[in-house]
Formats: sequence, C-alpha cells, structure tokens
Amino acid sequence: HAVKVSYTLCLGGLSFFLFILLTVTGIFLMFFYRPTATQAWDDIAALHTSVAFGLLVRNMHRWAAHLMVISVFLHMARVFYHGAYKPPREFNWVIGVVLLLLTLLLSFTGYLLPWDQLAFWAVTVGTNIAASIPWVGNSIRELLIGGRAIEQPTLIRFYALHVFVLPALVGVLFV
Repeated sequence: HAVKVSYTLCLGGLSFFLFILLTVTGIFLMFFYRPTATQAWDDIAALHTSVAFGLLVRNMHRWAAHLMVISVFLHMARVFYHGAYKPPREFNWVIGVVLLLLTLLLSFTGYLLPWDQLAFWAVTVGTNIAASIPWVGNSIRELLIGGRAIEQPTLIRFYALHVFVLPALVGVLFV
C-alpha cells in the first residue's frame, strides 16, 4: 500500500530526478560562469546570447530549481498528512526536514549568482531578515555576506555554498 503511485504521488522520486537535472545543468553552467562581481552579469548575458543552447540550459536549471522547492514541500506535506513520520520512521522525517531546509538554502544562494539588481535586493532582504534574529542576527548576516555590505565576498560565499557545500550535504543525506 505504501508504495502505490496514488499514495506517494512519486514526489520523492521527482525531487531526486530534479536534483540530478540540476546537477547536470549546473555543471554545464559552471563552464561559462565566473563568480566575480565584474564578470558574473556579463557571463550570464553571454550565456544567453553566445553559447549554443545556453539560455535553454539556464532556464532548465532555473525552472527545475523552482519545481524542486515545490516538489520537496509537497512531499513533506504528503508525508505529514499521511502520518508517515511516526515511529519507526521518525529519523527519516528529520532527514526530510533537513533536506527541505537545504533545498531552500540552495534556492536562496543560487538567486544571487546572476548578480543583477533583482538578485542583489532579494539577498539584501533575505539577509536583513536573518539579521532580525535576536542577539545573533547581525553576526549571522555578516557571516553570510562576508562583511557589512553585499559585495564580491558575498558572491564568492554564495557560489561556494551553492556549488560545493550544499549539494554535497544533500548528496550525503540522500544516501
């Protein structure tokens, strides 16, 4: 009963497939992107206009990221609704919650990489929300952005988190 498509809706498998798609398209995008404040936006523009299928691959990456956030959230909602988090699977629930948080962090860190005005102000708002945490908020914000302003160190930190650290953690938790 617990593995029927009508029960699972294949949301876990869909989330895993989207992660693989994001990994493949992300590797392709890494060949054409330099995470520097002077080159990032130009590299994205060149990807759209000068690289064969560059715009298609970037849009596949972007839409797969949106779909992954939705599918992981729906998967967690289905698990909660059906009570599949109860013993003996409560540890799987904890792993799922951590994977949801990592998925949201992957989406947030990837948002800055085009280095445009929309990304800049979205990260400004997001890190200011983190700064509102009592006692430790400003320290968390400065740790995230690598200083007091969103500049080159922020882009490097978000790139490293988005490309290396967070995907590695997701891969470990998948296993």
